[in-house]
Amino acid sequence: MTDNLIEVSVADQALRISAAGICHLYSVSTAAAGVGEQSGSGQTPRGWHRIVARIGAGQPENTVFVGRRASGEIYSPQLALQYPRRDWILTRILWLQGLEVGRNRMGSVDSMRRYIYIHGTPDSEPMGQPLSHGCIRMRNRDLLELFELVNSDTQVWIQAHSFSRIPCKNL
Repeated sequence: MTDNLIEVSVADQALRISAAGICHLYSVSTAAAGVGEQSGSGQTPRGWHRIVARIGAGQPENTVFVGRRASGEIYSPQLALQYPRRDWILTRILWLQGLEVGRNRMGSVDSMRRYIYIHGTPDSEPMGQPLSHGCIRMRNRDLLELFELVNSDTQVWIQAHSFSRIPCKNL
């Protein structure tokens, strides 16, 4: 694990990290409601964050999480039919804490109190399209790889605009 920076571009619907000199670029899905920091908005918060908790180490791929705890279920299409209204949080959770007081930390804009995560989602869900309820969704296999590249306290920069033309940068 390293202390690399995770960058998320809402415009590109992508997440990137440079680890051990290798650029990792993943397709993601951010909020259908766009960007914003207000509690209850269903939007993806911008700015500086850090991973405050890494949840799910050792759990099998497609483990279902409810309230940040493994439910004992493994996601399947049959389970999805049983619970059609669930917002599926699968495989791993990287829980984000805002670092900018008044923008994404404390009060009605607190990312952590809003339960903003980077988490897995069913493979049937499209990536590259804003469809989440505020979190950053990833393919489960991609999230497993990312989970091994980061630790608690890894900083996360979430921006509304596109990435620069520089593929990855070590900041």
